[in-house]
This record gives sequence, C-alpha cells and structure tokens, in this order.
Amino acid sequence: MKKLLLYTIVAATLASCSTRSGHLEGAYGRTPYHPEVPLGMIYIPAGGFTMGQNDGDVPFLHQTRAKTVSVQAFYMDQTEISNNEYRQFVNWVRDSIAREKIYIGLEEDEDASRWIDYSEYYFSEGDLEYVEFEESDRYINRENFSLNWDRRFYYGDPELVPLLADMYYPQPERFYKRREFDTRKLVFTYYWIDYVEAAKRGRINITPNAFDKDGVKLVPEHRELDTPPHPFTEEPQGQDLNLSQGVPGEGSINKKGQSNAIRGHANRQRFIIDEKINVYPDTLCWVRDFTYSFHDPMTNMYFWHPAYDNYPVVGVTWTQAKAFSIWRTQLLNTWLVEMGDLFVNDFRLPTEAEWERASRGDLELSQYPWGGPYIRNESGCFLGNFKPMRGRYFEDGGFHSVKVYSYNPNGWGLYCMAGNVSEWCETAFDESMYEFSHDLNTDYRYNAMDWDPPSMKRKVLRGGSWKDIGYYLRNSTRTFEYQDTAKSYIGYRNVMTHLGRGGRDFTKEGGEEIRSDIQLR
Repeated sequence: MKKLLLYTIVAATLASCSTRSGHLEGAYGRTPYHPEVPLGMIYIPAGGFTMGQNDGDVPFLHQTRAKTVSVQAFYMDQTEISNNEYRQFVNWVRDSIAREKIYIGLEEDEDASRWIDYSEYYFSEGDLEYVEFEESDRYINRENFSLNWDRRFYYGDPELVPLLADMYYPQPERFYKRREFDTRKLVFTYYWIDYVEAAKRGRINITPNAFDKDGVKLVPEHRELDTPPHPFTEEPQGQDLNLSQGVPGEGSINKKGQSNAIRGHANRQRFIIDEKINVYPDTLCWVRDFTYSFHDPMTNMYFWHPAYDNYPVVGVTWTQAKAFSIWRTQLLNTWLVEMGDLFVNDFRLPTEAEWERASRGDLELSQYPWGGPYIRNESGCFLGNFKPMRGRYFEDGGFHSVKVYSYNPNGWGLYCMAGNVSEWCETAFDESMYEFSHDLNTDYRYNAMDWDPPSMKRKVLRGGSWKDIGYYLRNSTRTFEYQDTAKSYIGYRNVMTHLGRGGRDFTKEGGEEIRSDIQLR
C-alpha cells in the first residue's frame, strides 16, 4: 500500500513538471529576435512610391512611364563598395588558395617531422600582429592550419615558397623580374539556389542533350526546357523516374491519384548552382573605355595603391559583384554561427525598385537624390560628380571618380546616389518592364548564359557616373550594361532585406515585450 502511494506521488510530481499542456503554444525554445543594422548600412523602411520618370523626358526617348510600387524594408550600403573593401574579398580568395596549397604540400611531404620541430613566427603581409604556432599545430591537420584563419603565415617564408610558387607569374611573364601574384589564378567557387526554377510547377522534362563539337553539354540541367504533361497521359522521361515517388518533380502521389506539383520537391541538388569566377577587377578597363585618351596611370595604380583605398571599385562585372555578395553573406553568417546567433538575409545587389526607393531619400517625385530640380546648390556648387559644362570635369570638384563619402548624403543618409560611378542592379533590363512587372517588390530577372544573345545579358544601371551628363543623375533615369562587361565608371553597393514588418522605427519590432508591431495612436 505504501509503495502504491509512493508511486502515485511520484507520478503526480512528474505530471506537474511536464512542459506539455495540450494547447497550441508554439514551438519550444524560440528566442526573441531584435534586428540590427549591418555595419556600414542604412535602414530604408518599407513604403510605396511612384517609380519612373515623372519629370522631363529626353525627346523621342519614349520612356516617360510611371508605376506605383511598394518595396519591402531593406538595408543598403551607405556608400559604394570601395577598393579596399573589395580587396578584402580578393585577399580572402588568394589566402584560401594558398592555405589549400600549403595543406596539400604538407600532406605530401614525407619529412613532416621538420614541421613539428620547426619553431617560427608567421605573419601575413602588412600585418604587425605576430602569432606563435604551438607544436601541436605543426601536425598536418586541415582544421588547425589550412582552414584556420586565426593562424597567419608569411608568403616569403623559405619553407613555404616552393609550395606557393605557382601562385606567381612565371619567369617569362615577369616585369623587371618582380615576383607578383598571378591574378589569373584568383578563382572563387561559390553557390546559389535557383529559387525561381525550383518554384515552377510540373515535372522536370529532360530535353534532348545539346553538345558542342568537343562533346560538352551546352544546356545545363537547371535551365532545361519544360513540358508539363499530365502524369497519367504521358510516360515520364529521363533519369529522374522513380515510380515509388510518383512522377519526377511532382512529389508523392496520394491514394486519390493526386500529387504536389512543385518542382522543388524533386532532387534538391538540381537547383543548387555552383559557379567559378575570377575575382580580380579588370584594371585595363581604364584604357579600353576611352579611345585617344591617356589613362595608363589609372590602370597601373587605381585598384592597389593606398591613395585610392576609399575610392569606389570599378572594372567589376555584374557577375563578379554577385559573387562578392555571396562571399560577404557567408563571411557574416559564419561569424554569426560562431557567436551562437542565427543567420540573417543574404547580401545581394539591389533591385531596380529598391535602388530608386533609396535614391529618392523619402522625397516624393524628386528629380535628384537631394530633391531638385537643379544640380547646383544656392551657392552655385555642383552636388554630384558628373560631366558638367560640356566636359569641364573638374568643375564639380572631381575628375575621375572621387572618394565614396564625397558630397552630401540624401535624406536616408546615402552618399553618391547620383554621380561618381553608376551602380549595378539585380534587375534585368527591359524597356517595357513597367508594363508587365508586379507592383509588389517590382523586379524582373533573367539568368543569362554565355550563349544567350546580348539583349538577354542586359542589367540595369542606375545613378550616372563621373563621365555622364546630368540627365543620368536623375532618380528615374534607367540605362543598362551587359553583365559580362567591366567598365571604369561602373561600381555597386549591396542591400539586405530587413527581417520583420519594416516600419519607420524598426527598433520597435521583435522582442517579447510587445504583442504587435503596429500600435495605433
């Protein structure tokens, strides 16, 4: 009897400690999220505005169109990406390649004992912080050397020179026998998800393979053509056939013969795209862009010399800018995970609507980021870096590009949204986009391939540059350049979508102390 009473008390105690209540309470262990503005960025709240040219138009251009759109809240870089910021990306690619070569070289070295007994201080070029390696770190271990960015090394170390020899220009290509990095070797491998392709409905139809004369497939799988037949009127084609899972790309068929026709339910690997790209800017663009003009000094010095560290990076293609955005995303998310925090949204290029929303500076129907309608202030000073007075480039205070914090910011606090360098947008260029695009987060995208015609490779440029006339400085002016071209007057800046409703004061969002983001007054 006493045992029964004891068991009853224990059971009652355990029942009272249970975290289950039988009611809908939400997932357990969720912590409140408080948004933070990424370093160097400005918060742009969600809102609607009239997008497009609502002011004077160039005669016969026929682009005086306007469209009322709404844009989700986002963060935008306060300035254009500078040479020094892009150089961090280039150096990361360089150092990661070097670390991989060192790891492979040590792994293949039979006399590994000399690395265990060898005691030295390693440091990176231009870094005054010295780090001593522990003896345990001398073992050939990928975690402790190759991929550990806290362990620095010196490119001039005599023990490492043979392992890194092929990272430099070969002897016949050296200028005055200078030992310089071969920029052709700076190739970055990155990944992205083709959400548009994954979200399509209907099964994935394997089209007849297209090969070139060398037997290389021309059409990659994630861009193959679609023909979505009824699952019971046509026989499924291709290697994805799996009768136990229903028709390829359509999920499992239930007892009533119905299926979920979202293609993303097929093999996920199909929609994870891997690409490789050389990350070094095209410094020769300064010479290539201008005929009968002298720009050799800019080619020689602009990207690498400290005098231009805070100038906007140029000579970067749209594809390179996209790769930089993905690298920047992984750089931040890796650090957040190490700090025990959550991922945030990706860094990316702005859509055309986001760029114009940011450029207007919360001024409705404004011609320029500072308002307008003039390019000079009341003192007669030009308000941006462009081509004034039929070619007197120095009249606005600049010449080529100027530092990214030049001139006054607009209403949001963004610098050089007009002039200095034109800026890449994520949006593909089409003259009639205002007619067919949605009014919610307006955008148009097309992932052009190398074999696509040039008209499909056009990407939107906004803001005008140091070599453009005043018309291109207007908030509403849109033009384009091809995604695989690099120019001495085109740069970019990143954006990140805000997590939350995106009101005027985002600090009132998130947290468990308030039940609603919206409070009426």
